[in-house]
Amino acid sequence: MASVSNTLVAVLNCVFLVIGLALLGSGIYFHVHGHTECQGALEEPLLVTGTFVSFLSLLGLIGSCCKNNFVMRLYSFMIFLLLVALVCFTVFAFVVTNKSAGKALSGLGFKEHRLGDYNHWLQNHFVKGKNWDKIRSCLVESQVCKSLSHNTTDHHNAEDFFRHALSDTQSGCCKPPLECGFQFKNMTTWTMPDSGQAVMNNSDCDAWSNNQESLCFDCGSCKAGVLANIRNDWRLLSIFFTCLIIFTLFMYSISEYARRRNREEDKYRRCRAYA
Repeated sequence: MASVSNTLVAVLNCVFLVIGLALLGSGIYFHVHGHTECQGALEEPLLVTGTFVSFLSLLGLIGSCCKNNFVMRLYSFMIFLLLVALVCFTVFAFVVTNKSAGKALSGLGFKEHRLGDYNHWLQNHFVKGKNWDKIRSCLVESQVCKSLSHNTTDHHNAEDFFRHALSDTQSGCCKPPLECGFQFKNMTTWTMPDSGQAVMNNSDCDAWSNNQESLCFDCGSCKAGVLANIRNDWRLLSIFFTCLIIFTLFMYSISEYARRRNREEDKYRRCRAYA
């Protein structure tokens, strides 16, 4: 039975190693190539989790293949720490992403976002001060609004534009908020109506510029659009981590059983030796 349980632990850790390397590879990819929306919210969780899972799976393979109880005890302790960390992060991610992800407007192919709709921790960690300066520079350099300007010939009026499917970042950064009452000229050019702004208490209306390097990159709606992407990424990551927690719990149970069987087998061999 000890051999069977150790073999099962070894097989499960091979699967665990593949998962860890996949997470690590994804984190490295985001670090080297950057995320499509420039916020990099997935990079650190993927790198840390991938590194720890890969190391832990190698430790489990050594312990199970060598039937080394010390290594298995260390493995069990570290896998318990991993479980605690995964549960804490998953709960935290659900808490900070539980607010609204944007207001869907009837007949439009996009959502409008408000910065106040998102958790203060997300705002402080990603879109305040120097953190936002880095994201803003990335958005400008990656020309996130460039695809809109390429489609100006296909959108001759506001009605055509409103049917255009925009990403959350494009909706927040590449156009002024609709409540400002700006008039559509093309996909990235809007003008203030003769009557003035429809809503004077929205600072985003003053922040809008038709300059392709400015647009609404200084708007609260742009920051909210980036946070919408972070929210979606973390929600998906939380779902994946929930599945990983279930798998890790199963591995923890099997490894504990294998460790007990190894200990019993060691006792039996020592008894046979003294007999």
